[in-house]
Amino acid sequence: MKAAYYRGDQTIAVGPCQIEEPGSGQVRIEVAYCGVCGTDMHIFLGHMDQRLAMPQVIGHEMSGTIVQVGPDVADWHSGDRVVVRPIDSCGQCAACRRGHGHICQNLNFIGIDTPGAFQTSWTVPAHTLHRLPADLPLDRAALIEPLAVACHDVRLAQVQRGDFAVVIGGGPIGMLNALVAQQAGARVVVSEVNPFRLDFARSVGLEAFDPSSGDLPAFVEEQTEGGGADVVFEVSGSKAGAEVMTKLVRTRGRIVVVAIFAEPPQVDLFQFFWRELQLIGVRVYEPEDYEQAIALVQQGKLPLDQLITRRDSLEGLQGVFEEIGAGADIMKVLIDTQQ
Repeated sequence: MKAAYYRGDQTIAVGPCQIEEPGSGQVRIEVAYCGVCGTDMHIFLGHMDQRLAMPQVIGHEMSGTIVQVGPDVADWHSGDRVVVRPIDSCGQCAACRRGHGHICQNLNFIGIDTPGAFQTSWTVPAHTLHRLPADLPLDRAALIEPLAVACHDVRLAQVQRGDFAVVIGGGPIGMLNALVAQQAGARVVVSEVNPFRLDFARSVGLEAFDPSSGDLPAFVEEQTEGGGADVVFEVSGSKAGAEVMTKLVRTRGRIVVVAIFAEPPQVDLFQFFWRELQLIGVRVYEPEDYEQAIALVQQGKLPLDQLITRRDSLEGLQGVFEEIGAGADIMKVLIDTQQ
């Protein structure tokens, strides 16, 4: 039994896993795979040290099998294959009382505020579990969490068949937003400057546009006969993305802010008045988004396997973070915790 501990100062150390016996309402899971995501990278770079009690296990894009069930847990048994929706809300704040527990004002995001899934054994509340189909490969199942983010984004964006959508930013979440929007029937264009991501988007059947070598607003206007996009997803978190998003949308179009901006960006608010635009914020997911993500993975209609750049071990996690930080051509690395 082992775990990868974030110790601060861009350091991951592998050591013994602290096995936690499940208490009331909890289960213990043997983690199979855990994906490395952008939030994990922010943690590695020290941007979220104030939220962690170091050394701490992080990670939350996982799949695994229940090996032990605590008291007062119904409907779950040892051997059940699951993913965890890492949202542990208080149930009492104003957001929770309104039914918005996923953005609880006292939210415990498991894998950030409390220990996560880069470990062999993980104990979590049973209410966070979602059941996996028996024949779904566990490595592919580790993509359900980021796919649920995209399902949430596309659902709140009210994407419909026939919509023209632009996704600004072709990282893993941007790519998943594009694929889910396309699956919903939209024509999707991914705006990205990175050559690897441009090529990747095209390889999975998406249109891609490089705004560093062409005029994106002019392209969208031409493709929509002067109307503009129905919906724009801002997933880059960049100054350029925030500046261009209002130039792409039709009258009463929707702009969906998916990215986290390190600094408040400059946004052309006049366009919201002039074109009666809608600005939609999206954050994490709700249970129905997880169920949709599981169904999409099970149907096999999305090229999800192509998103997996490679599989690595817990001992390799330090190197994975360093590669991502150096700008390596990586879409998604899965950590095999049993390796």
